[in-house]
Amino acid sequence: MTTIVSGSTSQSLAAALSRDLEEPLAAVEYNRFPDGEVLASVPNFDDDRAIVVASTVSSDAHLEVLQLQDAVREAGASEVVTVLPYMGYGRQDAAFEAGHPISARAVARAISTGADRVLTVNPHEEAVCDFFEPTATAVDAAGRLADPLPDDLTNPVFLSPDAGAIDLAETVREAYGDGDTDYFEKTRHSGTEVEVTPSDVDIAGRDVVVTDDIIATGSTMSEAVAVLQERDVGNVFVTCVHPLLARDAVTKLSRAGVSAIYGTDTIERQTSTVSVAPAIAAKL
Repeated sequence: MTTIVSGSTSQSLAAALSRDLEEPLAAVEYNRFPDGEVLASVPNFDDDRAIVVASTVSSDAHLEVLQLQDAVREAGASEVVTVLPYMGYGRQDAAFEAGHPISARAVARAISTGADRVLTVNPHEEAVCDFFEPTATAVDAAGRLADPLPDDLTNPVFLSPDAGAIDLAETVREAYGDGDTDYFEKTRHSGTEVEVTPSDVDIAGRDVVVTDDIIATGSTMSEAVAVLQERDVGNVFVTCVHPLLARDAVTKLSRAGVSAIYGTDTIERQTSTVSVAPAIAAKL
């Protein structure tokens, strides 16, 4: 029998996955000692297979994953599958300079020690999957971003932040079933002045859906949206798989003229309007 085990950061997603797979959800306790140390435990766990679901949005969340893996193994689980809806440190996939770690590799090695299999959703660079042993499975949930979009978009254009991410925009457009795709092109005019414009498609009077894998501070995205507003765009919707949205990111995007922000529940925020549970379930 399989039981879903949730980290504290992914409780809604774990519950959704439990429903999709029709597998029970374990009772999990999250505690903290007076000295600051965390303790995640799974009282009364008694199954052969555990699926640990936890986005590692903080150092504590990383430690929770290791503890939950160890707890279910200690309780007798013969197979541990670890699902990282959002892999923290995943963007640190190379050493920035001499003496720096490859942090994505370091955390992948640690998580691999307690898992028989690892899945992660839309990693910023899919190559980070190779840091796991065995290699992690990348789950593409970008198509889920089409679900919360209005059904009556006007001649929509799906824009990616750069040419390298056009596949994400194409995936969302295909799932939506209508529209064109394009990407933002950056033109550097000086050391400090960079112009960001759609590369090809005319956007005047058209609704635009800006797609990205992750929005962190929202600074670059809000600048791009401001450019769209200067070109007489229709409504602008921002979608992302991982709505990190740190600090005042939502305010920045709203001030830039965004009609709505849609994210998934890989990171559970108010903007998490669609679940990646079906995409994960399909890979399990």
